[in-house]
Amino acid sequence: MTDTAVRPAPPQAPGEHRRRAPRRPGNIVVYAVLGALALVVIFPLVWMLLTSVKTDADAVRNPYALPDPASLEAYQTLLLSGQQPIFLWLWNSFAAATLQTVLILVTASMAAYALARLEFAGRNVVFGLIIATLLVPPVVFLIPNYLIVENFGWLDTVLAITVPGAASAFGVFFLRQFFLGVPVEIEEAARIDGAGEFRIFFQVALPLAKPALATLAVLSFLGNWNDFLWPVYVLLSPENMTLQPGLAMLQGAYRTHFGIVMAGAAIASIPVLVLFAFAQRQIVDSVAGAAVKG
Repeated sequence: MTDTAVRPAPPQAPGEHRRRAPRRPGNIVVYAVLGALALVVIFPLVWMLLTSVKTDADAVRNPYALPDPASLEAYQTLLLSGQQPIFLWLWNSFAAATLQTVLILVTASMAAYALARLEFAGRNVVFGLIIATLLVPPVVFLIPNYLIVENFGWLDTVLAITVPGAASAFGVFFLRQFFLGVPVEIEEAARIDGAGEFRIFFQVALPLAKPALATLAVLSFLGNWNDFLWPVYVLLSPENMTLQPGLAMLQGAYRTHFGIVMAGAAIASIPVLVLFAFAQRQIVDSVAGAAVKG
C-alpha cells in the first residue's frame, strides 16, 4: 500500500473563507430610510440645476420636468451680460466669510481653552452666560448691533458683516468640550519642560484641536456665506452687496426670472461644495473623536 501525497488545498480568494452575514430585516429598513433621506436632500439640488438650464417659459410651464431643450441663457445673462456684478458679490461674500471665520477661530479657541484649563474665579458663571446667549433669538441683537456698527461708521463695509459675529458662543462651547477631552497629562508634560501657558496653547492644544477647528471653520464660513438678513440692513450699495442679498435683487417686482435665480443659486453653492470637499476628512475625524470620547 503506497502512501498517497497529501495535496494542499487550493488557494482561496480573499474573503472567500468568510461567510457572508445574512442581511437582517432591520438593516434593510435602515438602508431604505437613509436612501429616502438622501433623495430628500438631493432633490432640491437637482431641481435647482435643472431649472437653471430652462427658459423662463419652460420653468413656469413644467417646473418639475426635464429641460426641453436645455439652455445656458441664464448663465450667459448672469455671468457675461454685466447687468449684475455677480463676480463682485462673490468676492464680497468670500472676503467676509473668510475674515469672520478667522476671527471666530481666534476668539473662540482662546476663550475655550481658558474656560477649559485655567482656574479663575467665576469661570463657570462666565461659561453659563455664554451658553445663555445661545438661547436668545439672533433677531433680538439686530437693532443693538446696527447701532454699534453705525456709531463706528462701518455701514456699507465688510467690517459690518464680519465683526459683530466674530464672538461665537457656539464656537466657545464646541471647542471647550473638545479641550476638556484632551488628556491633561500632555499639557503637564509640556509644563514640566518649562513651557508657559501661551506656548502650551499654541504648540500643544491647537495642533491637537485641528479636526475641531476645521469643523468650526466650515460651520462659521457657511453661516456667514448664507446670511441674508443682516447684510440687507447694513449693506446699502449694490457693489458692496454679498451674494445672498444680491441674488434677491435678481427677482423683479412683477416678474421672476427663475432660470437666472437658480443659476445664481447654483453658482453660490460651488464654493460651499469645494470647501466641504477639502475639509471632509477633518470633519469626519472631529465627529469620530467626539463619539469615542462620549
